[in-house]
Amino acid sequence: MGLKLSLKPGEKIAVNGAVIVNGDRRAEFIVENQASILRERDIMRTDEATTPARRVYLPVMMMALDPNARQAAFGEFEKRLTEIAGVLSDPAGLSICLKISAAVANGAYYKALGHCRALIDYESERLNNVA
Repeated sequence: MGLKLSLKPGEKIAVNGAVIVNGDRRAEFIVENQASILRERDIMRTDEATTPARRVYLPVMMMALDPNARQAAFGEFEKRLTEIAGVLSDPAGLSICLKISAAVANGAYYKALGHCRALIDYESERLNNVA
């Protein structure tokens, strides 16, 4: 069995780079072959990459969406992950960075996005504690 997706009315998904908008009713479908799929909530616009952790998320998202852009996005990912890991001294933050790196190295881009969201949460918690 493939990947089963359930979409709310009006929800968007990107399938192999094409944006698809669900109609006015809940819909379910199954993707039976390999495809690059991201839900609307997983998509970040370039202007939303405003923090170091978000700047890690963006190239990982691009690698997940577009196999043809992976090599170009990887360079940006590597640069951004190195930057943030270079300023972290907390083992918890560094552990998240390692998980992101391992997932990307294994081609598990959706899993890497989950770890990136954890890094964004980690960063947000630290920034809120400083303020």
